[in-house]
Amino acid sequence: MKKAKIYIPTKTAMQSGRGKTKNWILEFYTRDSATNPLMGWETSDDTMSEVILEFSSKEKAVEYAKLNNIDFKVIEPKKREFVIKSYADNFTKN
Repeated sequence: MKKAKIYIPTKTAMQSGRGKTKNWILEFYTRDSATNPLMGWETSDDTMSEVILEFSSKEKAVEYAKLNNIDFKVIEPKKREFVIKSYADNFTKN
């Protein structure tokens, strides 16, 4: 049976905005790869590990996984905590 994870991607360290973090992603887990005895290269016949599907909601991703008999795990996003400070707080002595 195929195994996958459903999650919302986090923003990368290279970007300050959260533009590509709104869609839910269904990504298949990779299976173990084998080593070619002649050349020593890593080989795999698992093409599903290259497939990444985007959905507008978690419910749609879960529904797709259930319809296609995919064993899935939902990874909930962490809540962002905002610390509201004024500009004057930068100059107060501790």
